[in-house]
Amino acid sequence: MTTRNVFSRRDFIRGVGASVLAASAVVRSANVLADQDAAQPFQHGVASGDPLADRVIIWTRVTPKHPSPVIVQWEVARDAAFRRVIRHGHALTSAHKDFTVKVDVLGLPPAAKLFYRFRVHGQFSTVGRTRTLPVGAIDQVKLAVFSCANYPAGYFHVYAEAAKLDDVFASVHLGDYIYEYGRDGYASTDAYALGREVEPANELLALSDYRRRYAQYRSDLDLQAMHAAMPMIAVWDDHEISNDTWREGAQNHNPATEGSFAVRRAAAIRAYHEWLPTRLPNPNKPEQIYRSFKFGNLLSLHMLDTRVIARDRQLDYANYIGATGFDSARFGADMTDSSRQMLGAEQTGWLTQRMAQSNTTWDVLGQQVLMGRMNIPAPLVLGQISFTDYSTLVYKAQTDPASLTAADMAVLSQPAIPYNLDAWDGYAVARETVLGTARALDKNLVVLSGDTHNAWASDLDDYAGNPVGVEFATSSVSSPGLEEYFPDENPLAVAAGLSQIIGPLQYADTHQRGFMIVTATQAECQAEWRYVDTVKSLNYSVVPGPILRTLPGVGNRRVVPV
Repeated sequence: MTTRNVFSRRDFIRGVGASVLAASAVVRSANVLADQDAAQPFQHGVASGDPLADRVIIWTRVTPKHPSPVIVQWEVARDAAFRRVIRHGHALTSAHKDFTVKVDVLGLPPAAKLFYRFRVHGQFSTVGRTRTLPVGAIDQVKLAVFSCANYPAGYFHVYAEAAKLDDVFASVHLGDYIYEYGRDGYASTDAYALGREVEPANELLALSDYRRRYAQYRSDLDLQAMHAAMPMIAVWDDHEISNDTWREGAQNHNPATEGSFAVRRAAAIRAYHEWLPTRLPNPNKPEQIYRSFKFGNLLSLHMLDTRVIARDRQLDYANYIGATGFDSARFGADMTDSSRQMLGAEQTGWLTQRMAQSNTTWDVLGQQVLMGRMNIPAPLVLGQISFTDYSTLVYKAQTDPASLTAADMAVLSQPAIPYNLDAWDGYAVARETVLGTARALDKNLVVLSGDTHNAWASDLDDYAGNPVGVEFATSSVSSPGLEEYFPDENPLAVAAGLSQIIGPLQYADTHQRGFMIVTATQAECQAEWRYVDTVKSLNYSVVPGPILRTLPGVGNRRVVPV
């Protein structure tokens, strides 16, 4: 999520101006940077990821007693007691890999629930649960979807809740698994009181910095529990590198003081693949992370990179404001520039091919930023008027238009423009290409998004207004949402106001932390939002959110209630 910009989402939010059914409170002991026994070699837990029908990645890290290389034994079994071991072997790790261990276990049966563990120096790791993907006809796929876990912002209760689920095929992490800021950075106000100040204290720049931050995150017991409970399919967003990353730089990177962005990016990507259970599509191109997963005849999940390999630099409203006001003509020309890239030609071609070859009921895009059109009246985006005052003008225009002044009418006559140029709204032609491809191929398209720290559900139409699919966007694990910027506003009223202003938007929650459970069947694809009432206390309650769905086939492909 953008955290610093001239006319950023935060500037818009500052101008914006439900009941909650709490389940029984869950009280747990402290879980941050656990006080582990220094002799325990597996202090960062276990994980699995990138499952296919016949293989899965298993992961751990050894905390070595000495800096010399370590041989680690591993086992995969049908049962938690490891009486039916079906694969086993060993792996060598060293400081070159930050003592992480990743094994691509091959030759596994499809649709299998499996258990795995590691051993070194006679000591066993935690037992992890994983599974392989199904083949053929299946009835249901269930995925847990996460985004934006900021360690200093609060506890990872959201991960703890997901870890309790036993019917999920996999977790899908849409990015911002870590944040790069230093100890005085974004969302760190309560970090000292919560015992969650980041390590290292400085902003992440070098490989050693990124490795230390991952180690701190992976010391969190809730994150460990989630990883041990299910395999993960992950992509990065910007904060795994630096805020508002694009192909050749980032908003939060200054080459004059922080050196080469390419060097920083390479370090961040290397640490990411060391610490996440990912399978590289091309080991010679670690920056290439887009890949697909097929769940029988039901769902094809295409994980995309909208950040690193091809994204052109974000447009900035500040560059279009001059002495005569906002230059809408130049802005419109830049927005419709067909050369502006989000995915790039290579990834777009790959996605087109994957969707064309797909024979599943649902094609799902797992990616970072909002694809739905989020157009807001320009005076709101540019911070010229508050949401409350704008709503008052709209009401006046509807009930007493004769009372409008010339200044009022000038405000109301302004066009609606995207509020977030870091999202697909800032890359309109690239979005139209994806939507046009899905429509031409007659796909039932569901887009999963994160990044904004808030929950959304939107209809996805092409430029001509043809229904193409839907977008389900998850809230954050811990990063603050819009509630941080209007503490005196009723968040339900704000969400309702946004839904009224933004035509395609069918649901918004702007103040709760949580995750999504996406369930696909042949008849529907359903999103359920689950929230927690706080990430600032070890005591918390689960807050059930709504369940929305979409139906397959031409004439459907809209967000509808259950």
